[in-house]
Amino acid sequence: MLKDIRSAGVTVIRSGIPDTDSGVDFARRAYALGIRIDWIVSFFDAYQTGAPFRVYQKSSYPNMWAGHPLSSLDPVLFKTRFNGMLAKLEAAGVKLEALEVGNEINMAGFNADFPVPGESRQYGLADLDHDPIAQQIGKGYLQYLKVLEQVRDVRDQSGINRATPILTAGFGAYEGPDGPLGNHAAGLVSVNATLDFLRAHGLDKWVDGYAIHVYPWSDHPGDISAAEGRSRRLTQYVLSRCQAAGSTAGKPCWVTEWGFKLRETACPAKDHERVALVKEMMADFRTYAQQGRLQGLIYFAWNTDPWAKSTDPFSLYQCNELTASGRLALDPSLLR
Repeated sequence: MLKDIRSAGVTVIRSGIPDTDSGVDFARRAYALGIRIDWIVSFFDAYQTGAPFRVYQKSSYPNMWAGHPLSSLDPVLFKTRFNGMLAKLEAAGVKLEALEVGNEINMAGFNADFPVPGESRQYGLADLDHDPIAQQIGKGYLQYLKVLEQVRDVRDQSGINRATPILTAGFGAYEGPDGPLGNHAAGLVSVNATLDFLRAHGLDKWVDGYAIHVYPWSDHPGDISAAEGRSRRLTQYVLSRCQAAGSTAGKPCWVTEWGFKLRETACPAKDHERVALVKEMMADFRTYAQQGRLQGLIYFAWNTDPWAKSTDPFSLYQCNELTASGRLALDPSLLR
């Protein structure tokens, strides 16, 4: 799979790296092929003694993963474990593309400070100060900032990764206003509110960029009005806080997950609608890249896990070949 990825011209992938010999070997093999990893840094199970634990309820809430609340993080324990893992990677000669600390912590699925079932709403900045549920989420955000401080300290004292960018946790974007969401099992905090809150408490001292995930609406491919809506939502709800390097108003963004589903996954791939959507989004992203406000763009995902029972409709690699939309999504010249 790594060889196929490299043959397609890919030089960066986003992945976790297990703290095992095989995990380190995976990173080493990728790097040897000319592929750097945007490492999704886990929290290494570094939580306070006796921290509460949310169990996985597959039948009732299949997308609400098990785990401890963010507010129970132990930054000192985390530093010890993160330092050890980074040392192993450096001993293997692995230079990373970025350190993306955590994943979608602004969403209930990955942050057990959210209650399940929840209020089914997107919380805003005022909620983090005044709403009891959102206040608890805010406590987790403050602990997360302490973890970022430790990442910065370890990174700054490292060897070959001393200049590797530190990114936030890939905040998941819901492209709509704050408030009730309807029939959702749990909630989220908007990207804008999350960044505003974290920045007010010192975020920009610890990170070099903001990671964001967005899966734009895929209605009416090729329709001008629908395209304008996607562009407007990208500006309003996804990338509004992104700034060029050196700005005092924020940091550059990395979109570390984005993509569109194929309507059908049968072979041969029926890709024409996704081609239109990817072309459109690459044009939108180009504006931010040219302004220096967007520094990374990573598509989700390459292909189906070998053990999966069905094809992932997001995959770029379908029917044993790279799709036309995949070639577009992986073409950096479209962002210049």
